[in-house]
Amino acid sequence: MNALGVSTWIWVSPLTDERLATLAPRIRDLGFDLVELPVEHPGDWNPAHAAEVLASAGLAASVAAVMPAGRDLLVDDEDVLASTADYLRHCVDVAVAVGSGVVGGPIYSAVGRTWALTADERARAVRVLAERLRPLAAYAAERGVRLALEPLNRYETSFVNTVEQGLEIVVAVDSPGLGLLLDTYHLNIEERDLPAAIRSAGAWLAHVHACANDRGSPGRDHLDWPAIARALRDVRYEGALCIESFVPDVVTIARAASIWRPLAPTQDDLAHEGLVFLRRLFDGVR
Repeated sequence: MNALGVSTWIWVSPLTDERLATLAPRIRDLGFDLVELPVEHPGDWNPAHAAEVLASAGLAASVAAVMPAGRDLLVDDEDVLASTADYLRHCVDVAVAVGSGVVGGPIYSAVGRTWALTADERARAVRVLAERLRPLAAYAAERGVRLALEPLNRYETSFVNTVEQGLEIVVAVDSPGLGLLLDTYHLNIEERDLPAAIRSAGAWLAHVHACANDRGSPGRDHLDWPAIARALRDVRYEGALCIESFVPDVVTIARAASIWRPLAPTQDDLAHEGLVFLRRLFDGVR
């Protein structure tokens, strides 16, 4: 059975030591196996303290890399490139500290940055990105961590929208330290056939975000979840499924993700309804 997790973004942004200490037992009591910990700003929370808190609650961890303006591997600014690489290495170190085998996110460019490319320009950008990601993937692999590159929908990036585009990069890097993160919300917008897209990721699949088509609780939507579950089974995906949904109460994330209305009665309801659905779903496809 895949571990089922939830992002702390449902409750708070940015995460702090104090909030994690109160959230971890609450998340455990809701029935989750794992907590996804976003690293918005290094220093927001202490990885050693987080490891203790999660251990006492019996919870595993995954780590989310956050890419606002100023974090980007597809620019020509040497200072930005250096600080972005430093940040991603920090995320890997955090993952080691909290026992996460994955650091997931759109680790190529700032979320919200869009620009048009010709086919030749895109091919060059893929080559450049692969060169810049290769040493970071090696750093991760040496520490038993896998970076998981996430395709986003067309409104959040113009560079990696589909599994095919993501695979172009991870295959070019060709490292055990780099795979793909697939998010059902983004897949629903960009892929014509979600199960086929998942199957095409195959062994490169490193992490999964499970969200409804409206970014709410998985199961309360029109997605063909049984077909998604079968595709994950077919590629022998053994990683976690993490609910990454958002609520208007967490204002900074809600604005970034365009969440303008409640997607569930409460934050706990948003998490728990998705968990109950996913447990039942995956019990049925064993």
